[in-house]
Amino acid sequence: MDRTRTTRRLQRRASPYSLGQHRTRVSEGEHPDTSQKDLRVRLLEWKAREDGAGPSSSVDVHRENLISSAEDVSKGRKRRPDLDLTEMKDESELCTANILPAHVQKAAFEAKYKQQKKLGVGGCASVFAGYRKADHLPVAIKRVPSDKQCIKHVEKNGKTLPMEVAIMLKLVAKTSGSAASSAPVSLLDWYDLEQELILVLERPDPCVDLAMYMFSKGGLQEKEAKIILKQLVDALIELQDKHIFHRDIKVENILIETGLDFPRVRIIDFGLSCFVKKGASYQHFYGTPSHAPPEMYNCQRYRAGPTTVWQMGVVLFEALHKNTSFETLKYFKNGLTFSKMLSKDCKDFLQMCLTEDPKQRQTLEQLKHHPWLGLTNNDHTSPRHTILKSSKF
Repeated sequence: MDRTRTTRRLQRRASPYSLGQHRTRVSEGEHPDTSQKDLRVRLLEWKAREDGAGPSSSVDVHRENLISSAEDVSKGRKRRPDLDLTEMKDESELCTANILPAHVQKAAFEAKYKQQKKLGVGGCASVFAGYRKADHLPVAIKRVPSDKQCIKHVEKNGKTLPMEVAIMLKLVAKTSGSAASSAPVSLLDWYDLEQELILVLERPDPCVDLAMYMFSKGGLQEKEAKIILKQLVDALIELQDKHIFHRDIKVENILIETGLDFPRVRIIDFGLSCFVKKGASYQHFYGTPSHAPPEMYNCQRYRAGPTTVWQMGVVLFEALHKNTSFETLKYFKNGLTFSKMLSKDCKDFLQMCLTEDPKQRQTLEQLKHHPWLGLTNNDHTSPRHTILKSSKF
């Protein structure tokens, strides 16, 4: 029965990135399409001609005043060359197109990317395979209807962005090195078309989500699960250090690159994510209901750090117990138990993640040094005997 339920679960939710046999990766230092880097300039010129202002020979956009720059171009006025639009190399490059009218943005998207078949659909978005026309770089195209964008972020300058965009722009801004060295998949472009939001995301190839990866193997052995969990702990600590709360860490939102000598972890779907302040707690749960931490049931409040650790424990439990879907309430009614085949250290790691009291639950930093992961850094003290600290958030 469990196997049938797992099969149906995987069929209902295809991985939004599991497509293609040819492996293409974003190389170090690569940024969104430089071979067509005059595209937005040409679109602005086209808009100026459409408005009857006549052709413009060049468009220079000031970094701190992009909106007024676009208005000036549409009226045929030239701007001083403080910053050439085509030379922007950081997150502001990803914001530039979004000051334009929806029909211009749509034209820019269609000129730059080719959308292919649907890969997956969820409660808030649909994801399609695609590629960048200039170099055939595989991308994932996520389309979110406007009425499904329930979480917004207000920047210091008063500008409102979809929260998922704000989160991913911060990840782009704070990532050192290349997109290929980052655990979260990278945002390459985004377009706000009024009726829907389009996110163009990095799509590692070949890859599958962890749910499908586990299913294809009939579950994971401890050795392979440990390789994945080591990377996941590091990735979640990185998000925590950037004050980002994913909210929905689960096997379907963990991507596994399969073209390497080891399974490489990538994190996807920041649609429910938020920025978090130290000590903040939440009343309304966003995420997978069956994975809600016990404190949500006990006191109707939860915090980022302990919740993330709980969800990581859920991931490890499902990875090591094939064809078994985790449910918080079932777990505490003794309906789910650890396999007797697991090592003592592995069971202890799981117990540290799935502790009912969030104040006693281990932090990500403590778990990083757990003996099961083999990262003790000469500190051989068992986490069970260390002084328990509250989570960073």
